[in-house]
Amino acid sequence: MNSFRAKLPGIIACIAIAIPAWLLGKFVPVVGGPVFSILLGMIIALFWTDKGRFGKGIKFTSKYILQLAVVLLGFGLNLGVILDTGVQSLPIIVCTISTSLILAYVMRKVMKVDANSATLVGVGSSICGGSAIAATAPVIDASDDEIAQSISVIFFFNVIAALIFPIFGHMIGMSTTSGDAFGIFAGTAVNDTSSVTAAASTWDSMWRLGTQSLDKAVTVKLTRTLAIIPITLLLAVYTAKKKNNSHCETETEHSFSLKRAFPMFILYFIVASLITTVCVSAGVDAKTFEPLKSLSKFFIVMAMGAIGLNSNIVKLIKTGGKPLALGATCWVGITVVSLILQHVLGLW
Repeated sequence: MNSFRAKLPGIIACIAIAIPAWLLGKFVPVVGGPVFSILLGMIIALFWTDKGRFGKGIKFTSKYILQLAVVLLGFGLNLGVILDTGVQSLPIIVCTISTSLILAYVMRKVMKVDANSATLVGVGSSICGGSAIAATAPVIDASDDEIAQSISVIFFFNVIAALIFPIFGHMIGMSTTSGDAFGIFAGTAVNDTSSVTAAASTWDSMWRLGTQSLDKAVTVKLTRTLAIIPITLLLAVYTAKKKNNSHCETETEHSFSLKRAFPMFILYFIVASLITTVCVSAGVDAKTFEPLKSLSKFFIVMAMGAIGLNSNIVKLIKTGGKPLALGATCWVGITVVSLILQHVLGLW
């Protein structure tokens, strides 16, 4: 109880940042609450250098509230619906994710980008933006500065995609009588859910398609989200083995333990997804889980505020060129591969 009381001031500070950021995100969805929150946190950090008794709670929010947010995110995934409707886009999803991760690895070597930043940008670009970064960061022990930088890179290309993709889709001749082609394009080539929604909704409005593109894009996006599970598990194993090889001295310490490497919050994420799937299959209305999904999104906004408070915005600006170039490479690679595969599969 005393431990929680020590953390409470910092948690309340993060809530105070999260509430206006959440509201701003609702008003400007193409930017989103997490980005507003991390920016507010970084601005406040410029003037609030000594966190004092708030420090423990801020650190707790940036790590454990972030993990709780990922767990609750699982309640937004009905695996049955995703598997039924996401099969059409699965080859594109697998190829775009692979492309982003390979490009991130190559560019990290070529440009000598920090390993954690490259991983976060690669995963965020390929899977689901902020949510993927939220899931991956604790697994690879990423610092708050690394998380803030990767979120900023993802945000930059999210906004560009949301603004230009509807125009670009028309220029290259995507169908304006059906939302399937553009929905798959938005769902596979745009990073974050908010920007996927913005781009698909714009396309539907342009061609009076109701919610055809939006429905397809969101389903594809949710299918992409499932990739969080295998990628975080692989990263957990890799990180644990790397730590053992780098820091351990005795033979016993060198032995690898899957139990120690396994990120338990990812297991809970899977359990949450299964609970949703089973309940919906049994006749429970999917809207029952909406409050948990909303709480998950708010917790992510809270955690981003905490990360912003622990970040150095001046340092991020000075060192942001290489991660931005890496993000651009991943984004262009994903876009090109998505379009090529859709064309090969006869989707547009």
